[in-house]
Amino acid sequence: MKAVIQRVTKASVTVGGEQISSIGRGLCVLLGISAEDTQKDIDYMVRKILNLRLFEDENGRSWSRSVMDTELEVLCVSQFTLQHILKGNKPDFHSAMPAELSQTFYNNIVEQMRTAYNPELIKDGKFGAYMQVHIQNDGPVTIHLESPSGPTDAKQLSKLEKQQQRKEKTRSKGSSESGREKVALRCKADPNASSGAEGDVRLFGTDLSSLQREAAIFRDFDVCSAT
Repeated sequence: MKAVIQRVTKASVTVGGEQISSIGRGLCVLLGISAEDTQKDIDYMVRKILNLRLFEDENGRSWSRSVMDTELEVLCVSQFTLQHILKGNKPDFHSAMPAELSQTFYNNIVEQMRTAYNPELIKDGKFGAYMQVHIQNDGPVTIHLESPSGPTDAKQLSKLEKQQQRKEKTRSKGSSESGREKVALRCKADPNASSGAEGDVRLFGTDLSSLQREAAIFRDFDVCSAT
């Protein structure tokens, strides 16, 4: 499970032009539920959200009080887009829990938060609706939180790594084949170009047989000079 937690001076949710929920000072929490999430993830998130020390104490010391310590409000909004994987520039949301399952799961999160805190201070949006979420971030202060128990991310990373390895192998193979094609085309265009066969090697435009003949002439010249 993933959450984006923002400290706010106020926040609200509007659906179809009608404001359905609002809070004053407190936290606005965007929740993304994974297909692999369990009750363990709910317990972790509820505990962390309610106990994060994002507020100052009575002496003005920062990062000293939680939302419960200061009796402030919490606005929860379901946001499946947090469970995304980018495929190129397009987000893929297959790792998010399906809507028919995640609605009950999300409701359980909100209810557990109300039970652990104060029901009147926990608000939420409208699950599955097209919402306008108005957030007045205070600071700004934004925390990204992720539950540690879900194995989805490790699986996704492994899958992405394998995909990347396949792409690299494909590119490498393509480059090798392209190089061979270029050599073949060059040999076809220039019959005297190197083909790798003995007696058909050219160095900087001069064939090996010519160099061998020149070397033999110099050897003969050296022998004559010596005599």
